[in-house]
Amino acid sequence: ESVKQNREIDGKRVRNGLDQLVLTLVKLLRGLLERQAIRRMDSGSLSEEEVERLGLTLMQQAEELDRLRDVFDLTDDDLNMDLGPLGRLL
Repeated sequence: ESVKQNREIDGKRVRNGLDQLVLTLVKLLRGLLERQAIRRMDSGSLSEEEVERLGLTLMQQAEELDRLRDVFDLTDDDLNMDLGPLGRLL
């Protein structure tokens, strides 16, 4: 019985860690896409319609990331992993 409980706890810990890692990577990639989008808007290489679509897409991505973070019971701080001597990820 105790061994089974330990496996369940370990499995849950691994799953939670994986959820955290995946959402952290998604948040990191979203930030990179947002910075690239801002550079393109600032350079004037996008039409007004493209800027509007891009803004809407980024808002929807942020909302979905927040929703998933809530589903997995994670905070923004959970997604800002500590990389030791390199500092915080985000």
